[in-house]
Amino acid sequence: MTDLISLARESGVRFLLFSFTDLFGIQRAKLVPLAAVAGMSRDGAGFAGFAAWLELSPADGDVMAIPDPRSFTPLPWQSDVAWVATELTLNGAPMEQCPRRVLQRQIQRASALGYELRSGVEAEFFLLDPSGDAVADHADTQDKPCYDQLALMRRYPLVSALMDGMEQLGWGPYQADHEDANGQFELNWTYADALTTADRHAFFKVMVKSLAEREGLRASFMPKPFQQLTGNGCHTHISLWDQAGRNAFHDSAGELGLADLAYHFLAGLLHHAPALACLTNPTVNSYRRLAAPPTASGSTWSPGGISYCGNNRTHMVRIPDDQRLELRLPDGAAHPYLLQAAVLAAGLDGIERQLDPGPRHDNDNYADPLPDGAFGRLPRDLGEALDAFAADQPLRSGLGEGFCGAYEQLRRRQWGRFRAQLTDWERQVGLDG
Repeated sequence: MTDLISLARESGVRFLLFSFTDLFGIQRAKLVPLAAVAGMSRDGAGFAGFAAWLELSPADGDVMAIPDPRSFTPLPWQSDVAWVATELTLNGAPMEQCPRRVLQRQIQRASALGYELRSGVEAEFFLLDPSGDAVADHADTQDKPCYDQLALMRRYPLVSALMDGMEQLGWGPYQADHEDANGQFELNWTYADALTTADRHAFFKVMVKSLAEREGLRASFMPKPFQQLTGNGCHTHISLWDQAGRNAFHDSAGELGLADLAYHFLAGLLHHAPALACLTNPTVNSYRRLAAPPTASGSTWSPGGISYCGNNRTHMVRIPDDQRLELRLPDGAAHPYLLQAAVLAAGLDGIERQLDPGPRHDNDNYADPLPDGAFGRLPRDLGEALDAFAADQPLRSGLGEGFCGAYEQLRRRQWGRFRAQLTDWERQVGLDG
């Protein structure tokens, strides 16, 4: 593909990482020299699908990864190598459980209705020592360390390298800060269309981990690596835009400046929230963050139930202004592509069925929680989320059963392995019982 080759030559790139993200969110790649790019761009780079989390067997044929030149991203820390996202085929046909393709189908579905999803993510992460057992900065000990300038500047070499990299790539980074937990950070870049945001989100995780390793650190997006500290969220900002390039969520005459369209989309998020959690909070550990007891800082910053509010961070969906919604459910383990696909699938169902989100609640849902029955309950663990996902036929129909079946099977096996574990706590309290 001459476009990809031209991009590589113009950028001084000698090798390309043909990359895909498996169903567990793990980046898989082959390093391809420029001389072989033309053939592999046409035919794809071959992978044994069973070797990655794609729910295939050794008897299945090779998965072929076809690169999308739009995702071409030179590595800021390795200038002769570029990353490129691929989409997967199997036996010459598009692979249904390819996460990027799942998102593409939702983008097409939105386009058929005359809309484009534009989104931004707040991808929080911890900087740990190489073992992963402790926060790397031993001086970072405040009970409320959020925005701590000294702790931020002690990580200036890494943070500035990340900001420089995003500047170089044209992402429009605009701030970096120390977050609510000791050792926790967040860097923000400008929102974009859903596919671009997903590609950037996937690459961002690679970039953070790679540059952290160069500093002798370990970066983790794990939802809740420390019980006493605030977990890693991935708050997602959402708006639909029409074909004329106007924000279709905005209506100055609407409640809080939002159009009926935005409230139908919001209703879809609320309606599908239990099943949505299976994708936005996809790991066993995710449910340590949701509805967790107060942390050392005094707050978890995570939703405790299915509700929405105005400019209030204690509910699942926040309306920060008259332009967008903020979904506060996703966590650091959320799959970059499946997160966007799930948001679109749920929201579009709300639009198509003209769902009503019900009343807004502007209480402090931490200090003055809504009474039982006033709002829906989020899953308490991955098993409950999987059951909700299995039962949500409209969401599954939107996402495609080929993907949903494969994803559910993988996560159920993971849940089963967790439940089979014998913990130290069980032995401590039960050995002499």
